[in-house]
Amino acid sequence: MAHGIRAILLDIDGTLTNSEKVITPRTREALLKAQEKGVVLVLASGRTATGLSTYAADLDLANHNGVLVCYNGAKSLNCQTGEVYFEQALTIEQGKRVLEHMKKFDVAPVIDHGEYMYVNDVFFSLPNQSTYPTLIIQYEGHSNNYLLCEKRDLAEFCDFPLNKILTAGDPTYLQEHWREMAAPFEGELSSMFTAPVYYEFTPLGVDKVRALKDTFEVLGIDQSEVMSFGDAQNDLTMIEWAEIGVAMGNAVDEVKAKADYVTLDNNSDGIAYALERLVPELLA
Repeated sequence: MAHGIRAILLDIDGTLTNSEKVITPRTREALLKAQEKGVVLVLASGRTATGLSTYAADLDLANHNGVLVCYNGAKSLNCQTGEVYFEQALTIEQGKRVLEHMKKFDVAPVIDHGEYMYVNDVFFSLPNQSTYPTLIIQYEGHSNNYLLCEKRDLAEFCDFPLNKILTAGDPTYLQEHWREMAAPFEGELSSMFTAPVYYEFTPLGVDKVRALKDTFEVLGIDQSEVMSFGDAQNDLTMIEWAEIGVAMGNAVDEVKAKADYVTLDNNSDGIAYALERLVPELLA
């Protein structure tokens, strides 16, 4: 196998999918061919397992031992067997404290449990802009295959561990306030932007690579046999960690600087383009 590549790590938004949030035929065909050669595909995202299910089905992961790394690395599991390789959650007390603190800010906290995403206001909206839907909560719920349920007080309601807490808000507002949002939990929880409109809280030390190390130990895949694709700050660790780290053409500058290769953007089949040039044997 070229370069000994046995696994390909794929961020979703801005990487695997185009601006319409779909996998293009050329990229899908390339990844299906790689799987037929024995490569394990790993979808690594801030999304939940439910939110990744459509893309997993599109790439037939359930028939090729594909892996989902969810919640920015707080959980990983095998699509074919359902085996959980790694999981780390916020304690109930930590979740309640974050949700209580978020009441001080003009943001919309989102938590998931079972088939529901729970929010304060399903109709929470962003200022008009071209990049993200104005009704961001409806978009987040429906694009991740969840039903939506309103709760007056999420902190009071939440009596179960959470893999993450998402907050949605106006990009300008989040840039001005994220430090205040994160301050009480410094050194206790991890927090990060996963998009200009999303700021998330996860257990301390959780990132995509932490979950991948445990996953690949079980699968018998070495770091030197891994290729990764990403575009955003939360992809940095896996871009640096993989033997071949590929930044999308639309990636932020930090990711491009750390990558071994910069490909075309997510609207130009950047994944397929890179595979054709770096590991053409996988597509033969």
